[in-house]
Amino acid sequence: MSMKANQDWHQSCYMSETCEHYDVCPMVLVQRVLSGKRKILILWYLSDGTLRFSEIKLRLPDVTQKMLTQQLRSLEEGGLISRTVYPVVPPKVEYGLTELGKKTIPILQQMHHFGVELLQEPLYRQKCISVDRLTDSSDEEGAEADD
Repeated sequence: MSMKANQDWHQSCYMSETCEHYDVCPMVLVQRVLSGKRKILILWYLSDGTLRFSEIKLRLPDVTQKMLTQQLRSLEEGGLISRTVYPVVPPKVEYGLTELGKKTIPILQQMHHFGVELLQEPLYRQKCISVDRLTDSSDEEGAEADD
């Protein structure tokens, strides 16, 4: 991101005084790290403990193996999850939250709480609104080339 773009982000943020000395707006950074095909759900599932790839895949049946692998790698590169490979046949790989990743748990819990509140709103209780219809069109598989 260019220096000009960073300045624009900072000027449009109501908390710009607290972060203008950084090269990137903290909210932009968090959005980049957490956005992606099912990253938030992966972190949510891992907040309860380590899981094997197949266990994560079972919890996310609509995600392809390729997309899940990409998202796990991205979270690992971002320092939020760890990947442990055991030298056994067949290969055993476990994923878990790092210390940095564990710092997302309170945020994830707040998001869960907000989801519960949304489900109590008439708009979200209507039978004609389904989770699939609420999905952002940019969330389609393959739409996130930079993740």
